[in-house]
Amino acid sequence: MAQESKDMQEETVPEKTENQQKKGSMPWLGGVVLIIVGVVFLLRQVSGFALDNWWALFILIPAIGSLGNAWREYQHAERRFTSSVRGSLFGGLVMVLIAVIFLFNLNWALFFPAILILSGLGILASSLLKS
Repeated sequence: MAQESKDMQEETVPEKTENQQKKGSMPWLGGVVLIIVGVVFLLRQVSGFALDNWWALFILIPAIGSLGNAWREYQHAERRFTSSVRGSLFGGLVMVLIAVIFLFNLNWALFFPAILILSGLGILASSLLKS
């Protein structure tokens, strides 16, 4: 009888839905961002290394999230390059490029075409590779 009630309890425990699993799937992201910001501040104090636009590190938060989402979707789609994978991947790459431009005070005139090219490749891939 005790075994039957134990079996009943196990059956009534709901499994996590896909949305619930995705919510907590990257709890380490906040820690990584804090470590990166801390290292930048430490380098600035110790070696004189300076990033004038250190705030651009925070652009990397959604970029890393987008790239992580692309990887999860890729794994979930049985290693196929689906439209959701492409969207997250190209979006994350564009955000990383923008963050790098701000962080290192690079010339926008040189990198703006790269942003346009990445955006165009994303649109082209989405329209040609329907899946």
